[in-house]
Amino acid sequence: MSIVQQAAERVAGLACWSGPVEPEPITGGITNVNFAVGDAGQRYFVRVGEDIPVHGVMRFNETAAARAAEAAGVSPAVIYTEPGIIVTRFVEGRTLGPEEVRDEAMLARILPLLKRCHREIPSHLRGPVLIFWVFHVIRDYAASLREGRSRSVGLLPDLLGRAGRLEEAVGPVELVFGHNDLLAANFIDEGERLWLVDWDYAGFNSPLFDLGGLASNNELDAAQERWLLEAYFERPADADLLRRYQAMKCASLLRETLWSMVSEIHSSLDVDYVAYTQENLERFERAFAAFEQGA
Repeated sequence: MSIVQQAAERVAGLACWSGPVEPEPITGGITNVNFAVGDAGQRYFVRVGEDIPVHGVMRFNETAAARAAEAAGVSPAVIYTEPGIIVTRFVEGRTLGPEEVRDEAMLARILPLLKRCHREIPSHLRGPVLIFWVFHVIRDYAASLREGRSRSVGLLPDLLGRAGRLEEAVGPVELVFGHNDLLAANFIDEGERLWLVDWDYAGFNSPLFDLGGLASNNELDAAQERWLLEAYFERPADADLLRRYQAMKCASLLRETLWSMVSEIHSSLDVDYVAYTQENLERFERAFAAFEQGA
């Protein structure tokens, strides 16, 4: 029986349903197995995934973040949880692509949602939650790659050396509650309202990481990046802010590259992680070259 079939059987047996249900697999996830479920005239979204310690994904943290995000009006309502399962209201909307995120009108909608995530979610959090420091993640991924005898071990000394330079350039940070995975697919446009979903990697972090991740994941141009920084911080972007931002943007791309390298040897999902590694490594190299030119 496949992973998806096993997960579907588990979803069908959840205690939250009013009667028999038929989970419909939703493709596209690269960490979890997802389903849409109809029950009593309503539709629900179900995420199935156990803890993934090698990626720092702990479901207690994801659940706490999802509930706080609901309370802050950032994410749809959480209906039911149990270890490895989160059931939320199904958003009848359009999942964004990178080209839509790059649209200036959409960026103007994303920015206040991101600020609400950073500023308002902490007041709704309950219990222990994680911090997400990208440079710790990078070092831990490197250790996992060595232990797993990854094909990419030979790249690590150089990449870790550059990560150290980036961490020094970022310097002291302000802490906010970050989403930390701002792929276009984690934004859903319901028409009048925009939602942010998928809290696997949520945790306290610098706002520069989400800003850099949003830009790098969706390939914003330089003018859009400057607008994003100045609109977020409500002041002109001076040379120091731009330098620290560019360092964090590079770090977000390096983290995504190492995430994929680790997934190559640890994930059982049917995803071409080798191709994803190469794509992100090339993007990191371009960003790092630009960072060095601005030094």
